[in-house]
Amino acid sequence: MNKSHLIKLATLAGMLGPVFFAAVVTGLTIAEADFMRTLGWDPLGPVIDWPSGLAMGPYGWVMTLTFFVCGGMMAFFAYGLKLALKDKLATTLMMLAGFTMMGMVFTSQPTIGRGPYTWHGFLHDAFFAVLGFTLMPGMLLLGRVFQKNDQWRNLAIYTWGTLALIIPTFWLKGVAFYVFLVAILVWSEVIAFRLKSTQ
Repeated sequence: MNKSHLIKLATLAGMLGPVFFAAVVTGLTIAEADFMRTLGWDPLGPVIDWPSGLAMGPYGWVMTLTFFVCGGMMAFFAYGLKLALKDKLATTLMMLAGFTMMGMVFTSQPTIGRGPYTWHGFLHDAFFAVLGFTLMPGMLLLGRVFQKNDQWRNLAIYTWGTLALIIPTFWLKGVAFYVFLVAILVWSEVIAFRLKSTQ
C-alpha cells in the first residue's frame, strides 16, 4: 500500500472516529441514564464516572469496544498526519494518545462507595492519565508543526486555543468535562478535514 493511500485511509479514520465516539457515548448515556445515576452522575450536576462509567452498565461492552476501536482509529489518524506532515515527535505523541485510549478497555470503578482498588480500575485510571500526558504535549507540538506549514498555518492558533481550553477541563469531574469532550472531538474533525483537503 503506497503512502497516499495510507494517508487517505488514516484521514477517513480521523473523520469517522470522533463521530462514532460521540454517537456511542450519547446513545449509551441515554440508554444507561438510570444506571449512571446510581453512580452519582447527574447530567447538569456532578459528572461523576462519565463516560467511563458507561462501561460498567448493562451495555458496558459497547463502551469498552468503543474505547478500543476509537483509540485505534486515533492512532492510525496520527500516523497519517505523520506521513503527510513529515513530523515525528508531535505525531508520535498523538499516536501514543490513541494507544492509551485503547488501554482504557480495562473497566473503571465507581468513585462513590468504591471498595478496594482493583487492578483493572487502577489500569483504567493510569491509561486515562497517560492519555492526558501524551495528547496535550502532542497538540502543543503539533501547533508548532502547523505554524511552519503554509497549508496548515491557520490551524496553529486554533490548536493552541483548543489546548488552553482542554487542559483544565480534562482533569475536572464536573460539567466542564463535557467542554473537554466537545472541544477535542471538534478539533479532531477539523484536523481530519484539513488533511483531506491537502491530499
